[in-house]
Order: sequence, then C-alpha cells, then structure tokens
Amino acid sequence: MPKRLEKINIVEARRLALAAQGFDVQRANSVSSVTDAVTLIRKLGVIQIDSVNVLVRSQELPLFARLGDHDRNAIPNATARGKIFEYWGHEASHLPIELQPLFRWKMDAARTGKATHWGLTSFYTDNKAYVQRMLKHIEKSGPVTARALSTRTKKGGTWWDWDEAKTALEYLFLTGQLMSRGRGSDFARVYDIPNRVLPENVLNAPTPSEHDARKQLLVRSAIAQGVATASDLADYYRQKLATVKPLIAELIEAGELREVAVDGWTEEAFIHRNAKLLKRRSVTALLSPFDSLVWCRPRNERLFDFHYRIEIYTPKPKRRFGYYVLPILSGEALVGRLDMKADRESGTLRIEGAYLEHGIKAANVVAPVAREVGTMAKWLGLEHTFVGVRGDFSRPLRIALQS
Repeated sequence: MPKRLEKINIVEARRLALAAQGFDVQRANSVSSVTDAVTLIRKLGVIQIDSVNVLVRSQELPLFARLGDHDRNAIPNATARGKIFEYWGHEASHLPIELQPLFRWKMDAARTGKATHWGLTSFYTDNKAYVQRMLKHIEKSGPVTARALSTRTKKGGTWWDWDEAKTALEYLFLTGQLMSRGRGSDFARVYDIPNRVLPENVLNAPTPSEHDARKQLLVRSAIAQGVATASDLADYYRQKLATVKPLIAELIEAGELREVAVDGWTEEAFIHRNAKLLKRRSVTALLSPFDSLVWCRPRNERLFDFHYRIEIYTPKPKRRFGYYVLPILSGEALVGRLDMKADRESGTLRIEGAYLEHGIKAANVVAPVAREVGTMAKWLGLEHTFVGVRGDFSRPLRIALQS
C-alpha cells in the first residue's frame, strides 16, 4: 500500500517557512548590533552577495528585512571578527564561519579537477606556475586585491572581463587556498590565506567526508526553509538533486527529516524534526530579489502564489515592473512589489513603481508599508522619499508617505 504522509495546509507551510527564515522574532526598538546580525546569518545559513548597488548592496537587505535599522557595517565587522566568511554557498555568499569545513569537499573537488568551473580550471591547467607564484606572493607579502596585482593596461570591458591576476586569485579562492578577509571601498575582495583568516578552532576542525558534509548541508537547508521539497533542499546550497536524493532518504531513516504532504503541492515535502510554526503576527518587510525567502522562483509560486522574475537584464521597454524590484511581505503573504532606487546625490529614496497583487486592497497594507519605506530611508541616511506614478499602489503609498 502507498504510504500515508502527514498533511499540512498552505497556511501552515507559510508559517513554517517564515519562522525558519527569521520572521518569528520581534524587531528590537534600538539599532541592532553586529551580534544580532551574526545570530540572524547563522539562522538563515547563507546570505547571497550581489554587486548591484542601485538601492543598496543586496546582502544588506535580508538583515534590514528582519532586523530593521541596524549597523550597516555589520557584515564587514562580522567578517573581520571571524564570525562569517565568503564562499560559493548559494552563488557568492556570506556564510556562518562554522560551515567552512562543510565546503572543503567542494574546494577539494575544484582543486583536484573532479569538478570544473567557469574556465578557472582550464586557466590553472595552462598557467600552473603563474598561479602558484600568486599564492606564494600572498603567503609572503600579505592580503591583496586583484587590482594591486593586475597587469592590465586597458580598462576592462565588463564585470566578468577578468585579467590573469583576477582569474588566478578566483581559482585560488574557489579551491580554498585563498579566502576573502573582507571587501574594499570599491567592493573588491581582499584575498588572504586561510591561516590568517579562519579562527583557530575552525582552521583545525576535522574535515567531514563529502557524504557527511552534504548531509549536514541538507539538514541546514531544511532548518532554514521550514518546509521544502527535495529540489528546495538541494537548491539552498546549490547541490544537485540526483546527488542528494539518497542522502535525504538517509536523513528520513535517521529521523532527522519528516515527510509531509502540503495541500496544493504536487511533490512531497520535508520538515526538520524540530521545525516550529510561526505564531500569527503582523510582519511587514521589503525583500531583496536575492533574499533566501524568495530567491527560488518555483518555490515562490508554490508557497505564496507569487510570480517573480528579476528584470535587471531585461531591456527597459520590455520590463513589466522595473529595474530593481523588491517583493513586499505583509502578514503571511507576498502582497506586492516596489521598484526602488537610492538617489544619493539628492538624498532621496525613490519608488519608481508600486504594484499590488490581484485581490490585495491598498487600505489593508499601505500604512505598514509606508512605515517600512520610511524606516529604510532613515537607515540609508536619505532625507526624502519620492513615489512615481507607475502601478496601482503608487497613489495610496504616496499619500501615506506625505501624511
């Protein structure tokens, strides 16, 4: 007979997800500290990094969405204190420092050629002596940026137009022979050797087998997502579904994960044995396009019935909502989106377009959204707010911000 799964409805699924993603704690009345930021990053397990700065660096927004006003140097300070590190977690990411051993298999796979990456592997194959000279230079001379070692005589054409120095450094970063000890004022990585970056307890921590490390990452993924399909579990730390399916079965057998059926989902889902439902409360947040709550687009549609695509690379005439669009979380739903940018020269937080989802009434959400916009402007040090005319939510939001 087919097995009977524990059933949960979509409201329960959303509450599990929101609690796991850090929306279960009331914001502090005062400015949140670096310690608060580190606690949150440990809960989420990963913060995706993105260089687009039309509003603010994207990695700052998940902290703002959950903590509100907080120290904008929280991530650099946490990195300097050895509490978080950078690596390819879910794309380029900030990760809790204790996870570093769980990614050593990935570093070793790149170093041994078991896994190949973006032309970095072939570059190393063709330039082994050069790469090793770069590593020895940093071992002897200390931390460095790619620009300091660059031999380029002409300006690069695009952000991925790396010269030999940058390519060599990124290979060494990928393989774990170098780490980032922070970012410069131009957002460039500062590379250094692990012995000078990692805390001693992490540096000397035993290296799990690939099998065990992958399983631990799946557990972290389950805890951070609340409820997740096998695809969701794999995607959180960019593992391949076919590779992790047997590991998920092992975690079920061990009682670490439980299988559930979510109403309306065609795939079975999984929850961690310690998962907790979010108690119903009012939550309003503006989410980065790269926030871990919304970065998986198929999951958005399953969990929130919210269709979302990033339009940064879409030609302007073909954009539906705008260039840098933040989903609006209100209560337990994604209710709309704001196309936002920071005009730093005039000190203005600009909302170029504001849109509500079908069936959402502006009167029910406009006051808390306006408060959140005002809090964001203050956090960014912007004195003014501006709301354009695009979208059905523009006029109500403009009036609320003016009152």
